[in-house]
Amino acid sequence: MKGAVVAPEIRFLLQIIDESYTKKAWHGPNLRGSIRGLDVREVSWRPTKGRHNIWEIVVHAAYWKYIVRRRLLGEKKGSFPLKGSNWFVRPMTVTPEAWRSDVALLEEMHRKMRAAIAGLAPRDLNRVPPGSKVSNAALISGIAAHDVYHAGQIQLLKRLCRPW
Repeated sequence: MKGAVVAPEIRFLLQIIDESYTKKAWHGPNLRGSIRGLDVREVSWRPTKGRHNIWEIVVHAAYWKYIVRRRLLGEKKGSFPLKGSNWFVRPMTVTPEAWRSDVALLEEMHRKMRAAIAGLAPRDLNRVPPGSKVSNAALISGIAAHDVYHAGQIQLLKRLCRPW
């Protein structure tokens, strides 16, 4: 994609995706920034029984990036690396390696989704893909909002789990 001319509409959506996930933005921590430097104790802590922890939020975010990419590209179901959908109970094994593996999954799903967005033409933005009730443009802006929403949840969980 280097050197390719990207339409302004697509470039704008990529900017929103970048600010919600990795780039500095006015709204505070993005999703990637919200999990930087956390240890397995923090990411596996639950505010109460039956509530999601940071680790589960990270895998949930990875899953929805996969769904958006799949819908944008018209791919069939079934290629997400983990069994299940939407929410995945974590941690199965509380180790730094298991945590890093799920963070790597989030990174991979984000990278693939971003590449799918970059490959769109402006005419694709108003199309409603199979399996969706909204247009591609709404899917893309929605996944950015999803990242920011969960970044906020993670910030709150971090404050709650730290006694200091």
